[in-house]
Amino acid sequence: MMNLVNSSRRELIDFTTGQLTVFFPDGRSAPIKGVIEQHIDEALARLRHCINAVKTWEQDSFNYLHSSQYCTYLYFLANTIWRNTREIEVPTKLFLLNKLLNGIDMFYEIAMPDIFFIGHSTGIVLAKANYSNYLVIYQNSTVGKNHGAAPSLGEGVIMYPNSAIIGGCNIADHSIIAQGVSVVNNDIPGRCMVFSGRESVVCKPLKRNIIEDFFRF
Repeated sequence: MMNLVNSSRRELIDFTTGQLTVFFPDGRSAPIKGVIEQHIDEALARLRHCINAVKTWEQDSFNYLHSSQYCTYLYFLANTIWRNTREIEVPTKLFLLNKLLNGIDMFYEIAMPDIFFIGHSTGIVLAKANYSNYLVIYQNSTVGKNHGAAPSLGEGVIMYPNSAIIGGCNIADHSIIAQGVSVVNNDIPGRCMVFSGRESVVCKPLKRNIIEDFFRF
């Protein structure tokens, strides 16, 4: 069972509803609260599974004042509501709230993996791509489409700050995109660190499994 730090289930519902009411003062707080009430338990169960896999986070514990955890919570709540109802009003407001508070563009229709870790959310932009478990993303990173083609990311992909994966890329398991590196319409073989080269990216084999620094397996 999830331990809600500094709040109860009811207080978390009220807190989330209150934020939406402040930022979107359209007089619709009552229906919003009811929608959140209906779907929050499923969203928290998904969040708990994710939190319990992250090494630096205390298991079975969610703190709404922890920005990365709250960012992840807002995504799971928005996505859970959308996939269960296909209604867009509350998910859209939750998506925009996440953008306002955390500077992240992570749309509620995106199928994020069950387990992922956002190091620092500011400036992250995520397109509708294929994501896999044990994804790590740091600030100012982008996953984007190019002429309609979206990337596919395998398990254990790490995107360090200011990196990008754009277009029809197949990024195999345990690919580490170094800081400031852009992979555009390129396939990455996996189990490597990706650096910028003169004409294209350069892949160097990993000496150890870096993803183990981030997650419990």
